[in-house]
Amino acid sequence: MKAIQIAEYGGPEVLNYTEVPEPLPNADQVLVEVTVAGINYIDTYYREGIYHSALPFIAGEEGCGRVINDPKGEIAEGTVVAWMSALGSYAEQVAVPRNRLVAVPEGIDHEVAASMLLQGTTAHYLVHGVHETKEGDSILLTAGAGGVGLLVTQMAREVGAAVYSVVSTDEKEKLAYDAGATEVFRYGENLAEVVRRRNGGHGVDVVLDGVGKDTFNESLEAVRPRGLVVLFGAASGPVEPIDPQLLNKHGSIYLTRPSLGAYTATDDEFRLRAQAVVRGVEEGKLKFRVGQSYPLSEARHAHQDLHDRKTTGSIVLRVKED
Repeated sequence: MKAIQIAEYGGPEVLNYTEVPEPLPNADQVLVEVTVAGINYIDTYYREGIYHSALPFIAGEEGCGRVINDPKGEIAEGTVVAWMSALGSYAEQVAVPRNRLVAVPEGIDHEVAASMLLQGTTAHYLVHGVHETKEGDSILLTAGAGGVGLLVTQMAREVGAAVYSVVSTDEKEKLAYDAGATEVFRYGENLAEVVRRRNGGHGVDVVLDGVGKDTFNESLEAVRPRGLVVLFGAASGPVEPIDPQLLNKHGSIYLTRPSLGAYTATDDEFRLRAQAVVRGVEEGKLKFRVGQSYPLSEARHAHQDLHDRKTTGSIVLRVKED
């Protein structure tokens, strides 16, 4: 079968479109024919070796497709499913852990289904996990027009929080506003000062920072005393080690570096978050925007666009026409 294999760590150029053996599922897995694979920043961490996987390996963790074989006979052949946490998803077939997949309701497009779980559950734990967002809360959100950012905005606004979104272009500003952002800002040295002024002269309750290196210092400045800074990504690179005294300097603030794995560690927690996302999509309350779609063979191009911040919303690889 065709797949995107990584034989050495590095940039997009290490993504090789090649022929590999078909996977053999064990009793805890389900074999799926992939129609669409989702692309996420975590894929770049594996590609660069920040997250470890023995070489060579097939990239990708998320997608949508049809069941080929369930060794336990619990899921019928042809059932449309979506999944996350299944390394090897940039391929024509993948063996998916059965406790990390969900049935896709009829009417949900495969490109949306392929990108809804990882980004959707990430947004869910940011809004309903590291901090239980409530009416009246104020949130500063970097990478506001990315896949996770647009979902966080929708979820936080639904419960009545103010969302100050940060983006880099006019196009992305419109997307942030369309998702419900209270106000949208550009990146810059005075970001924290501008946000405080717009927030009644006070720091925000929570900063959700998915950019990392380029925005981290502004994130510390923008949060209120005893507020929370959530560093959930590193699109611009990892943050340098800091002196914990900085947290005291900024008003006894809290800092956390969460991971999706920790907030979906049990099957029950995964199901809670996944079902909330699927239900939101099915009912039309949660809208996913698939900004760019690439053939499987153009995975390098997709990753380069992701690095260059040329993408908006979710991005996917088309593996097989549905």
